[in-house]
Amino acid sequence: MSEMPSPFRVGHAIDVHAFATSVSPHDGKTLMLACLEWPGETPLEGHSDGDAAAHAACDALLAAAGLGDLGTNFGTDRPEWSGASGQAFLTEVRRMLSDAGWAIGNVTVQVIAKRPRMMKRLPEASEKMSQILGAPVSVSATTTDGLGFTGRGEGIAASATALIFRA
Repeated sequence: MSEMPSPFRVGHAIDVHAFATSVSPHDGKTLMLACLEWPGETPLEGHSDGDAAAHAACDALLAAAGLGDLGTNFGTDRPEWSGASGQAFLTEVRRMLSDAGWAIGNVTVQVIAKRPRMMKRLPEASEKMSQILGAPVSVSATTTDGLGFTGRGEGIAASATALIFRA
C-alpha cells in the first residue's frame, strides 16, 4: 500500500518504567517525570532518567512522523544517551521532526501512577513540556485504583498522543 500524502498525522505511544529498587539518598538521583524533578520520590529505572511522560511523548511524535521509536533512535546501543534527560530526548525529537519537514500541533500525555501525586504540578508539567516542544502539551494524571503494577506502586506508565502537520 502506498503512503497517502496527508498534511496531518497522529501518533500514539505508551511508556513504562519501574521504580528503582536500590537507591541511596546519597546517590543524588531523584525522580524525573514530565521534565520536572520530584524531590523525595524514588527515581525510575532506565537507560536514561526514566521519564515515562517525556518518553511517551517522544514515541508518539516519532510514530506520527514515521521516524521509528525511542529504542531505535536512542537505545542502549547508543551510550551517548545513557542517563539522558527527558528534556534532551524531547529537544532532539523536535529537531528530528523539523528536519523531516514536520511541525508539532499538540501533544497530550497521561501519567498512570500511584505516586507521585501530580495534581498540583500538572500546569507546571504542561508548561515545561510545551516550552521544550514549542507546541501545546497537556499533561494529566490518573491512578488505577490499586490495580496492576502502577496500583501496587511498583512503577509508572504514561500514554501520549501527538498531532503533527507538514511544516
